[in-house]
Amino acid sequence: MKKYLILVALLAIVACKNKSEKDPNGKLKVVTTTTMITDMVQNIGGDVVEIQGLMGSGVDPHLYKASEGDVSKLFNADLVIYGGLHLEGKLVEIFEKMESRGKKTIAVADAIDTSELIGSEYFASNYDPHIWFNIGFWKKITQYTTEKLKEQDPENADLFDKNSAAYIQKLEALEKEIKQIIETLPPEKRILVTAHDAFNYFGNAYGFEVVGLQGISTATEAGVQDVQELSNFIIDKKIKAIFVETSVPRRTIEALQSSVKSKGHDVAIGGSLYSDALGNKGTVEGTYIGMFLFNVNTIVNALK
Repeated sequence: MKKYLILVALLAIVACKNKSEKDPNGKLKVVTTTTMITDMVQNIGGDVVEIQGLMGSGVDPHLYKASEGDVSKLFNADLVIYGGLHLEGKLVEIFEKMESRGKKTIAVADAIDTSELIGSEYFASNYDPHIWFNIGFWKKITQYTTEKLKEQDPENADLFDKNSAAYIQKLEALEKEIKQIIETLPPEKRILVTAHDAFNYFGNAYGFEVVGLQGISTATEAGVQDVQELSNFIIDKKIKAIFVETSVPRRTIEALQSSVKSKGHDVAIGGSLYSDALGNKGTVEGTYIGMFLFNVNTIVNALK
């Protein structure tokens, strides 16, 4: 109740704050949600944008709840950039109230036409929100975000364009590299079993059959029947390895591994994949490009 009253009080003041009002240091103040979005905005904005990311490494955006400090950051920002498609399910009400009171918020999912999205019964949006696992989508999102930053800070428009073009060039190189790595894995071995269904866009884009133990949202729980059915699938398909995720407890995949072993078969845990968050800040996996390359190498090496 206390947090709700604080939220209402802060949002009531939002309408009184001038939109796009710059910080005294001259920088546009941007608040982002997931680590993937934070990394992208940092690549576009460089040193002329002050960025605060709400979520860190290993944080599950499906379950993330805003603290009083988060609400303060959102209130003081000139621009809020989030995933959309109900990825940050417990923050949706906050974003809606901010928008209704004139606060500028951007959902990066708006960059993608709904005809290209994967349907999902688990989300109120009716679409799978894990769109960052298609690099082509991420390039569109980069361009979309660049235009929104230019609208808010036209003085630095040329710099945003320059930084965005350089970043997209790196994304194109990444896509070429991962396709070469995936080509080393025979098509019949391209079956990816993970803790939850975060990799469907990856599968569609790069030729993998993807099966998650939990649903697309980690808010859904895997039952005994789910474990039994998936263990039979692993045995039938002679799958060598299954994968844990850094933002999902290991116990779900360990239970699946135990189920397979109880039926006289063996399956390895092939490694830990980054799904809903990047790695630690300051590491290679703490960047979108490093995360993607790490995941692909981990998957291909384990399934060979």
